[in-house]
Amino acid sequence: MTQAAVSYQVRQLEDRVGQLLFVRERGRVRLSEAGRRLAPAVSAALSDIAAAFADLRADDSDVLAISTIPSFGATWLSMRIGRFQVAMPDLALRLATTGRLTDFARDGIDVAIRSGMGPWPGITREFLMRYHVTPVCSPEFLEKHAIRAPEDLLRVQRLAPEDPWWAGWFAAAGVAAPPVGQSGIALDSQVEEARLAGAGFGAALMTPIFWRDEIAAGQLVQPFPELFLPPVSLWLIRPEGRSAVRKIERFREWLLTELAAERARGMAPPEVWIEPPQ
Repeated sequence: MTQAAVSYQVRQLEDRVGQLLFVRERGRVRLSEAGRRLAPAVSAALSDIAAAFADLRADDSDVLAISTIPSFGATWLSMRIGRFQVAMPDLALRLATTGRLTDFARDGIDVAIRSGMGPWPGITREFLMRYHVTPVCSPEFLEKHAIRAPEDLLRVQRLAPEDPWWAGWFAAAGVAAPPVGQSGIALDSQVEEARLAGAGFGAALMTPIFWRDEIAAGQLVQPFPELFLPPVSLWLIRPEGRSAVRKIERFREWLLTELAAERARGMAPPEVWIEPPQ
């Protein structure tokens, strides 16, 4: 629009509200008091309108953007996501693994997999599985330190020994755990812990269903069957109002089918698949 056209629209708007919205002085304009009061609400409303149209375009696009925590995305999901791509060749996938909380609008994400308890405002969530952990180490570490009983882990190097989940696992195994606060190596995700544990640097609390292939190949071992189920679960989440988006629903259906197959194969105890009470 030309400057004259903008000025005409401003005059029409001021006539409509019955107040001056701009103060004109020495060839410049600034917001009046009424303009300062009106501007934030109008700007927010225009942003909401733009976001709504962007969401509609995203719903119709052929790209599905998925965000997931690294421990799930870099292991269980990455080993299977190719099957989804083959089944849905018309969809392109963008998979982001991050520990950050997902901001769907800012990050351009359609659907996410997160751990926690919930519920979360403005978010539709669907239960996937209970988080569950147990000590895992390399075969060499197991033999070198003669680990034969759960209490043997009290005298060896443990990754993230200050993690309170260790106390939870020792309790599940019937062992009195040492006080929390021991020094040791703490890492950001199970992916990094798996590298250290596989190299023989200690025992790590890991989710065995994520590392089934490595355990089956003998690269990692799970010395004991006891599991600790902390008060967090894995959830499939997306913004409220977007549950009916077809590309999101296709991913949801595929993911739940894959997890149902895991349950049928007995890849984890029954309590892992039961949603905890709120």
